[in-house]
Amino acid sequence: MSLELPIDIDSVKGFLAEDEADALYKATKQSSLLGPCLEIGSYCGKSTIYMGLACKENNGVLFALDHHRGSEEHQKGEMFHDPELFDSNEALMDSFKEFRRNIRAVNLEGTVAPLVCSSDVAARQWSTPLGMVFIDGGHSLDAALNDYRCWASHIVPGGILAIHDIFPNAEDGGQAPHEIYKLAKASGLFEQLSLVNTLGLMRRI
Repeated sequence: MSLELPIDIDSVKGFLAEDEADALYKATKQSSLLGPCLEIGSYCGKSTIYMGLACKENNGVLFALDHHRGSEEHQKGEMFHDPELFDSNEALMDSFKEFRRNIRAVNLEGTVAPLVCSSDVAARQWSTPLGMVFIDGGHSLDAALNDYRCWASHIVPGGILAIHDIFPNAEDGGQAPHEIYKLAKASGLFEQLSLVNTLGLMRRI
């Protein structure tokens, strides 16, 4: 990637391949000219950094939506549980402190607006048109469908819908992101742009 990052990105917890990060940055830079962007599932801020830097170049805003209690796979005893993000006092996952630290480290506090709540709560009274929506939240089918149904309709014509962790083959990974990707393609609302590794990009017609 040609983008020079003001932080060692490998020090930021998260799951985003380099080619996906590059595609996400470029899509956000284009889409943030159309309106603010929204990320669903920020975790510790790895993807937020790429999207936020792109928005900052256009004097835009990135809404970073995450309840910061971890998805199903982040809970204690699960495959992707990180004990460093477990608040033993509350007996709950809490990635928000780490997220804020990383956003501050790259000077994005004037660009990134954290929304610390569930997807459906944030969407309940939402009326702002969005240039881009990036879905990377919970990977259960219910969670993925909820994110898609809550937010896809807010994307302006020409805007981008991005979905992460698309695995066409079940043996490679969970199927919920792939299911909403297929749903978006079948809706007639989006045209497929590209599939970069596991990142699907579509444009609102």
